[in-house]
Amino acid sequence: MIRSSQKHWRSIIAALAVVLGLMMPTTTPQAQSNGNPGVIPPIARPYGLSYGQWSAKWWQWALSIPEATNPLLDSSGANCAEGQAGPVWFLAGTFGGSATRTCTVPDGKALLFPVLNFVDGAAVFDCQPTGSGPCDEEALRAEAKAAEDNPLLLEASVDGVALQNLSAYRTQSPVFSITFPEGAIFGLPSGTFTPNVSDGYWVMLAPRSAGTHTIHFKGIDHNGFSAEVTYNLTVQ
Repeated sequence: MIRSSQKHWRSIIAALAVVLGLMMPTTTPQAQSNGNPGVIPPIARPYGLSYGQWSAKWWQWALSIPEATNPLLDSSGANCAEGQAGPVWFLAGTFGGSATRTCTVPDGKALLFPVLNFVDGAAVFDCQPTGSGPCDEEALRAEAKAAEDNPLLLEASVDGVALQNLSAYRTQSPVFSITFPEGAIFGLPSGTFTPNVSDGYWVMLAPRSAGTHTIHFKGIDHNGFSAEVTYNLTVQ
């Protein structure tokens, strides 16, 4: 989920999953059990990248899709396959409020989503060129951290099983660029903008078994912003 608050974009996407301990080669993850079976642990490097690097890729995906087909604005799940590529399938949230989506995911894809997250930088109104003043990485990181501190709720479940200790999945991104297309969400100008950083609570699920799965997640930040999503997935 994402919102705009003055010069900020806010994204909450609650997530779900199951396992914290996972031995990660650079290709296919294999789960270990340590409380959340099926969830790749945040210290791992799934498919050769850290959680922080994957969080940056999620933002680049989410904001690169035109408003007309953007999965963040999708109320049914019809656009969930937009822009998907590679071994990890990204799940979108909303700009606040709730959504229920139904979509099909190819077999063998890991699933990534944030329970609660925040992006700050040149692309999202906090510094030039979309905002005023110069971009300072340290200041951007401090602001993103403050936005994600002390959430009121982090909640997620997979197939009715609640995930535990979601605060342990907090992740900071490296600096990354964002490229807006023509017809970008909120009428943002097309082009590539940097620096940007993200802070938040991210979960990556190891590939699900073939069949149907329900993912439910909800997040509330310390200012009371709330978003909730249910995904009815078919893996095939």
